[in-house]
Amino acid sequence: MGFTMGLNMVLLMAMVATNLLSLYHLSSTLQSAASSPPPPPVPDHLLRQLHTIRATINHLTRLHPNTPTTPTTPTTTPSDLLLYSHLAPVASACHRHATLLHRFMNYTPFSLCPLDSDLAESLILRGCHPLPRRRCFSPTPPKPSSLSSNPFSLLPDSAVIWSQYTCKSFSCLNSQSGFNMKVENSKFITNKSNLDLPITQFLEIARSAKSPIRLGLDIGGGTGTFAAQMKLLNVTVVTTTMNLGAPHSEAAAARGVVPLHAPLQQRLPVFDGAADLVRCGHAVNRWIPVVAMEFLFYDVDRVLRGGGYLWLDRFFCKGADLERVYRPLIGKLGYKTVKWAVGNKTDPSGLKNAEVYLTALLQKPVAK
Repeated sequence: MGFTMGLNMVLLMAMVATNLLSLYHLSSTLQSAASSPPPPPVPDHLLRQLHTIRATINHLTRLHPNTPTTPTTPTTTPSDLLLYSHLAPVASACHRHATLLHRFMNYTPFSLCPLDSDLAESLILRGCHPLPRRRCFSPTPPKPSSLSSNPFSLLPDSAVIWSQYTCKSFSCLNSQSGFNMKVENSKFITNKSNLDLPITQFLEIARSAKSPIRLGLDIGGGTGTFAAQMKLLNVTVVTTTMNLGAPHSEAAAARGVVPLHAPLQQRLPVFDGAADLVRCGHAVNRWIPVVAMEFLFYDVDRVLRGGGYLWLDRFFCKGADLERVYRPLIGKLGYKTVKWAVGNKTDPSGLKNAEVYLTALLQKPVAK
């Protein structure tokens, strides 16, 4: 009822304004008939007020149409969602996507969970993280996987439930980055350009600085290749990864590295000052809003111990923005610059947008 009264008031104001404008036009016309000078133009402030009133009416009408519409959210909340909400808080962003959340929590307790990892990821990417827990059994592949201790051996197809993916085998994914083990085996090993930082060179830098590397975090690590290379050198690295239509997380797990299903916009799930190294791969780039990236870098600072390293590996941005935006942003951390290399991004997107790559190795001060 309050909305109807408000809308009626706005309509009344619109009628008054329209009538005033009409009277103004009429008076101008009568004056022009009696004298030769042309009628003065309608003042801008009257036009602006009329346009504002019309825009307000249109906006309110869209928000509260007269015709009934189909509700966008379910009317019945799943029972397990209600039960869980009494045990633990549900992220506020989850409630902004109630339809997806209700689908996720609409299952039969104590039975097999739905095959809905894509739905779970959709919620996570919308900020609904961590997801509510469920009381059901996670589906597993029908055949036991033959897992190798070598993280660069061929990935077993039996490690994945393929029904939710377009491809039905790892061989189908060979052309995508991260799935061809012959290609992955040479990454982080060679030094083909100044943008490369081989792991052996990095470890030597850390050794010279008397800063041991034992624990690391790889942000946006795909199928876990960096973590796999470090594993061969007895360094534990966990990887944050999202599937995005391909089994990146399953591949990382099959290789014997830990995939953290965590989005970039959420707080890193690592304790303060625990990591010797944080590497940011291609997932950290200019498409992240600057303020969000600033929060990310300071969260990286939180998890790094004093003397630890932040490794920006082929961060890309527009060339004009590197010095204007990102160097000052990175400089706010006050880290020591060990390596700072810039090169042109020569793929079609890079050429079109005049983008550059940055590889930087930065060391956090021992004490501030």
